[in-house]
Order: sequence, then structure tokens, then C-alpha cells
Amino acid sequence: MFPTRFEIIPSAGIAGKLVAAVPQSTTLTITCLPHHGIARTMQSALELRELGYDVVPHIAARALESRGQLAGIVRDCESAGITEIFAIGGDAQQPAGPYGTSRELLEDLAEHSGGRITAGVAGYPEGHPAVGGLELVDDLLAKQHLAARIVTQMCFSAPEIHGYAALLRREGVTLPVWAGVAGAVPRAKLLSLATQIGVGSSMKFLGKQKTLARKLFLGDRYSPGNLVAELADPAGSIAGIHLYSFNNLQLPEWMADVA
Repeated sequence: MFPTRFEIIPSAGIAGKLVAAVPQSTTLTITCLPHHGIARTMQSALELRELGYDVVPHIAARALESRGQLAGIVRDCESAGITEIFAIGGDAQQPAGPYGTSRELLEDLAEHSGGRITAGVAGYPEGHPAVGGLELVDDLLAKQHLAARIVTQMCFSAPEIHGYAALLRREGVTLPVWAGVAGAVPRAKLLSLATQIGVGSSMKFLGKQKTLARKLFLGDRYSPGNLVAELADPAGSIAGIHLYSFNNLQLPEWMADVA
């Protein structure tokens, strides 16, 4: 159906669990959470790469302490055969070093790697709590020449995601759009996470559409299969699926066809 990337959190012991549950043909993206930091992200990325996985470490601009640290990350990636990162601004209110935005990070990444390491950037179908919609589009326009793809924030509404992709095209953003979709997780955990990261619009929409809610939730567990099916369209506006696994390593059924 769609090429799919599998996002994991670099928790203790995750590498062994992945080897037992997830084929090596699966591309893994590795989060950079504030309480973990970049070092743990890179440690997991290098370990998983050595185990045979294609990996995409997330690098938070505001967490980088120096340009030298970024240069070291580039060297480590090139030595390990890692050819892509995911560049985000990060949640820290104050930068730890010289990078306040993902655009600044992307500019130095291009310089350090000579274009050998590409980067994904974030997209927000339902907006960002701290940045206006026009500013978000302008930022994508300004940095798309430095990026390879857009990965959207987790969303539960296919119309919202399709509408966002169409908006980007109208405004001149030509990067392929990968839809951020939650994996199979318990309903209570999903609702809590959705509230924390600000995807309230699609959750409210879901609450009003009882038939749709029944399709997406199997008992007390969310299932992404129907949403992914609705994302398929003849125009091909969605290039792939970025699956937020929350370290639930049960692969969705469609991944068996593309892994």
C-alpha cells in the first residue's frame, strides 16, 4: 500500500526487542526526546545500523551544544552509512548552542556533509501551538531546497492530511509528504498523547463521527489501518506513512507488503 517508516523511542533494551520483532528491511526513525537528548538518539542509531537496519536519527536543533557537535554527528553518520536525518527545532525554550531553528541546522548539515546526508522536516496539518500557519508555510518554502521530505505531525483525519498536502502544493512546496500516523496503541494512552502534542482538531472531529471512531478503534485499542486506506488517492498526494509506534513493535498488516 504505502512505504512505511517505523518510529521508535530509544529506550533501554529496545535494540534486542526490535531484532526479535521487526524485519531488517524496515527503515527505523529514532526520536530525540528532551529527557533523552541527542547522545542517546545517536547511540541507538549507530547500534541499530550495525544490526543491519536503515536508520534515520532525529536531531533537535535547540539541543545541539555546538557546531562541532553537529560535525561529529555527520562524521558518525557517514562512517556508519547513515544517509538521512530528521531535522526538528526541538521543544527547548532556549537553545543549548548556536541553533535556534531547524533551518539553521539544515544549512550547516549541507555544508558539513556536502549533500551526502539528506534530511526530513516536520509538517503540521493542524497547525503549531507556537507558530502561525502562514509562517509555517513560509518556513517550508525557505528550507525545502535543503530537505528531502516532509513528515507530518500525528493526525487522525485523512481529509486534514490531504487538505494540508494540497495547501502545500498550492503555495509552492514540492517536497513529498509522508503522513504521520499513530500505531496500534491503547485508547487511553493515545488520547493522552494527542492532548500533549496538540492534535486536538482531528480528535474532536473523531469524537463527533461515531461511525468513523468505531472504524479506527478496535475495542480499547486504536487501529491505523482504515486511516491509512483513506489516505490512498489517485493523485498520490501522500508519498508514505511515518508510523509513530510508541515502541509497540507489532507491525501493521500493510507493512508486510512493503517491508
